[in-house]
Amino acid sequence: MAELKNAMAEESVDPIWQSVREGAEQIARNEASLASFMVSTILNHEQLEEALAFRLAERLDHSDVSADLIRQAFAEALETEPEIGAAMRADIAAIMERDPATLRAIEPILYFKGFQALQTHRFAHALLKQGRVDFANYLQSRSSQVFQVDINAAAKVGRGIMFDHGTGIVIGETAVIGNNVSILQGVTLGGTGKETGDRHPKVSAGVLIGAGAKVLGNINIGEGARVAAGSVVLKDVPAHKTVAGVPAKVVGDAGCPRPGCAMNQMLPPADGSLL
Repeated sequence: MAELKNAMAEESVDPIWQSVREGAEQIARNEASLASFMVSTILNHEQLEEALAFRLAERLDHSDVSADLIRQAFAEALETEPEIGAAMRADIAAIMERDPATLRAIEPILYFKGFQALQTHRFAHALLKQGRVDFANYLQSRSSQVFQVDINAAAKVGRGIMFDHGTGIVIGETAVIGNNVSILQGVTLGGTGKETGDRHPKVSAGVLIGAGAKVLGNINIGEGARVAAGSVVLKDVPAHKTVAGVPAKVVGDAGCPRPGCAMNQMLPPADGSLL
């Protein structure tokens, strides 16, 4: 019986949520003007999913659709897809690992619009699969307005994703993003015209896409590849290679197995020497 109780206790431990709560308690102690904000947003809730749904709904609140209705829809999405919670935890862990400006797990929940837009998309995608097309489309539209990140509700996104800064990211309907990918501001995963059907990029695991890059068409970005900032990618990118330019061409190796985690955006020198 003791072993069973210990196993149940271990399963109930949620280090990400514990860290978020500790951050909220610290903010409430250090900044009295934010204490009520911390209580309502974090400390009044029992789970990370509940707190994040509350925070997102408050940010998305509008006279068209109230925060209460949005929270209710999020709760229904979580009932059918509880794995949303695991994905959001992986996203927080990714930000903590990759962003040197992030010191506490609570910061993405409170302040980072890239993270908030991505989690809104996770809920919208789940609702779309439930057949609630118009509510999912509303969330996409409202999220784009609030967070300046436009992700079609049908796009498929993996875990451990970081949208750094987030502003100006556009992801099309048939785009697919694998696990452990990092995408910086101003990136487009788009189509090439008026074609229909499967028409958007497929981004494999571990990829890094630099600021302002445009990846267009039903093309594949290979596992562990890097796309340099400002590039326009119109063709498949081989795995573990770096592409740069307009149009983008292979300029060297990616430098590590998972650039999306390493976040090294320096291009290899033309002579192949180390920078």
